[in-house]
Amino acid sequence: MMSTGKQKSTAGKQIAQILAIYFPQIDYSHKDAKKKLDLTLELEQFFYTPDGSYFISEVKKEDIFILPLDFQHFRKVCMSEEFYDLLEKKPKEALFCMSAAVHQVLHSKSTDEEMEYCAKVNIRLHNHPESMIALKNLKAAYIERLVSVHGTVVKVSTVKPLVVQMSFACTKCGTTISCDFPDGKFSPPSVCVIHGCKSRSFNPIRSSARPIDFQKIRIQELLKSEHHEEGRVPRTLECELTEDLVDLCIPGDVVTVTGIVRVINTYMDIGGGRKSKGRNQGLYYLYLEGISVKNSKSQSEPDNSQDTENVTKATDLLDLYSFSQRDLEFICKFSSEHGSDVFRQILQSICPSIYGHELVKAGITLALFGGVRRHSMDQNKVPIRGDIHVIIVGDPGLGKSQLLQAAASVSPRGIYVCGNATTNAGLTVAVVKDSMTGDYAFEAGAMVLADRGLCCIDEFDKMSAEHQSLLEAMEQQCVSVAKAGLVASLSAQTTVLAAANPVGGHYNRAKTVNENLKINAALLSRFDLVFILLDEPDAKLDKRVSEHIMSLHVGSGNNSQTMKKLTGVGAASQSVNSTDLNVKSDSLIVRLRLDPRKDNDFVPLPGPLIRKYIAYARTYVFPRMSKAAAEILQEFYLKLRDRNTSADGTPVTARQLESLVRLAQARARVDLRDEITVEDAKEVVEIMKESLYDKYVDEHGFVDFGRSGGMSHHKEAKRFLSALNKQSELEQRDCFSISDIFSLADRIGLRVPDIDTFVENLNLVGYLIKKGPKTYQNEQTYGIWDSSSLVPPSSSALGWGSKNIRDLGFVVVGTSFVVVGVGMGSKNERTYWIWDSSSLVPPSLLSALGGFEERANQRDLGFVVAGTSVGCGGVGVIVVAGT
Repeated sequence: MMSTGKQKSTAGKQIAQILAIYFPQIDYSHKDAKKKLDLTLELEQFFYTPDGSYFISEVKKEDIFILPLDFQHFRKVCMSEEFYDLLEKKPKEALFCMSAAVHQVLHSKSTDEEMEYCAKVNIRLHNHPESMIALKNLKAAYIERLVSVHGTVVKVSTVKPLVVQMSFACTKCGTTISCDFPDGKFSPPSVCVIHGCKSRSFNPIRSSARPIDFQKIRIQELLKSEHHEEGRVPRTLECELTEDLVDLCIPGDVVTVTGIVRVINTYMDIGGGRKSKGRNQGLYYLYLEGISVKNSKSQSEPDNSQDTENVTKATDLLDLYSFSQRDLEFICKFSSEHGSDVFRQILQSICPSIYGHELVKAGITLALFGGVRRHSMDQNKVPIRGDIHVIIVGDPGLGKSQLLQAAASVSPRGIYVCGNATTNAGLTVAVVKDSMTGDYAFEAGAMVLADRGLCCIDEFDKMSAEHQSLLEAMEQQCVSVAKAGLVASLSAQTTVLAAANPVGGHYNRAKTVNENLKINAALLSRFDLVFILLDEPDAKLDKRVSEHIMSLHVGSGNNSQTMKKLTGVGAASQSVNSTDLNVKSDSLIVRLRLDPRKDNDFVPLPGPLIRKYIAYARTYVFPRMSKAAAEILQEFYLKLRDRNTSADGTPVTARQLESLVRLAQARARVDLRDEITVEDAKEVVEIMKESLYDKYVDEHGFVDFGRSGGMSHHKEAKRFLSALNKQSELEQRDCFSISDIFSLADRIGLRVPDIDTFVENLNLVGYLIKKGPKTYQNEQTYGIWDSSSLVPPSSSALGWGSKNIRDLGFVVVGTSFVVVGVGMGSKNERTYWIWDSSSLVPPSLLSALGGFEERANQRDLGFVVAGTSVGCGGVGVIVVAGT
């Protein structure tokens, strides 16, 4: 019995020595100190048990000792109520007692004598659901309490060294005094501890400083639409991370931070800045001292399920939404009961207050489910995006904004922004200056915050200055930034759903989509689906829409009798005069509509259930392409390429084929299938046909695949410019008023729907130069003539006056002349030769051209010189005036 008492006494002394490392100012004569010692001994005994040994085996030794502690597991095997009470009231002391107990166990099992004096053991407590709290509820009552918060990282500072301990030497007696700096506050000793010295002057011994890594992050709460919190400004919270917790997240990550709520007089106090101002204030700021950080991205795993290709599983969505047993039962039951009708059920549940537009809702539904991202983990291959981008263009008042808001509300991670109130930095990433250190740090924008989710951009046409910043984010799925000495690339694996109004208020079929929106063709090509909504008069449709709207206002809601009787329409589609492509989607629209006979009891799915279903599909379903489905998609793509080529190049590129694959993967995901079927491929082809039809149809209803961008009436533009050139020669002037242009257009019978827009487009491409209010100058391409000829060509034949000879040094020659050479060497570079293309024998190159240098003059003068190929083949290059 006496030996047992001695052993306990020895263990108690060892625990006391180690406990002093974690509590430097501990006084064992005090009652609280004895409680800490008893709790540490109790925990030490637990860690010697088989259940406790498991946790000891989990200790990681890097630069420091780390114990990741799953609280739910620990609670099941450890019955120390004293520890749990202390953890609730004073979490820091409870964790220090556990660290001391683990420290003692490791020291007793280690042969290293220095284990006693090693760095502290850090307990990284996680999976503590009792401490989970919303940021909006984090108030003064939680100071010095253990909490867990969930949110998106919006700002990350650089890692700095924070000194937590340093020694000082007395300048009078030379005594060395070691001082701890709790919370990083620099506090040197006030007076020398040697009796009789009383010196107040000390020199810091910088070599004795013990620094640790320090980093600040700012997290923003995730607002949930089911709690009707859309109108509230999201709360943010500063978190301090130290040692092994630094560099665990980047802006845009969804994290769960467990820590202790602390207060500070002013946040500038850390590091000793502006203390004098903070001491005179009674206002304090809350911040979180991090204990553990759980990053959702760390759960992503590669999958080699298809042809040894790396497919990133989106298991990070599990951190956004945990699936309960009831959720899984609902998903299985809903999928099995409805089968292939799941697509229609979900589609009709998205924004049921908007009547019709089945194909637009189908595109939005597929974008919510998304395709499968490829090669994201393979460093030797370029990643292929799986996100589906959709843009909705149309007249005002057709419900585009409501569709976007509905999509953002049912997305597992959705962000809604308005283009007229969004800046470039707010959309991608901003660089802000840290008020404490003066360093610059990244602050995430909408695209980065919506990483692995949906970003809805309304009023897309109002943000033309920000379009260029979206090019990289939409295709390469990242945002690269180089500002204030910071160069980085942030992940932006985001689905973009945009809505835009056409210029002038109403969509004009006579213009291309680019002309209606005034957006770059490169940006438009990144959208997988382009839907056009037109507000066209239709008596039957207007009556049904009005009845539907009134039924919503009289209180009958989504499941009204009027809504059950409606048959719906598509995206204002018209018949298409193209039998080859059969660009028509009536069959799919009919299948997606609600049948008034069969669906009289249809009730839309609630938003939270749709969100759970989408999250489950994106997490666990990764469809593979079947051979039959691949043949259908390839056949459709090749048909588009074959029948729609033009001299200016075809607008149908490999991007359309990749879009088809992504849409087919999303369609299979809707039904929770692992293989893409033939029916999936056929439905996707119909949706793509509708999108292509909307994009390339002209005002007469014909599909013109040359209308992907640029001007919409090239032939009329050439005819108009030719007539303008003739009038310019006759009147000897090159400036015309808008009334003169209107008169000329009437005289030649110009076939364009809007002359104002036509003139504006000519100005944009540089054929007409605006010189003043309603005044334009004619611009031409100039020809050349042979100055060695005794008789120059007549002005009437060339269509040009003598004035331009003085200005430009050459005259226009028209279409009957061909350039063969330029210059008589370096002395006379503005003398030119021409020859008539009707002549059978070209002039002698040796005698006429002299010391001509072909390539240099091509660059200088901007037109092609025929050179020696004229002598060989007799074919020159025609210079056409006005083009």
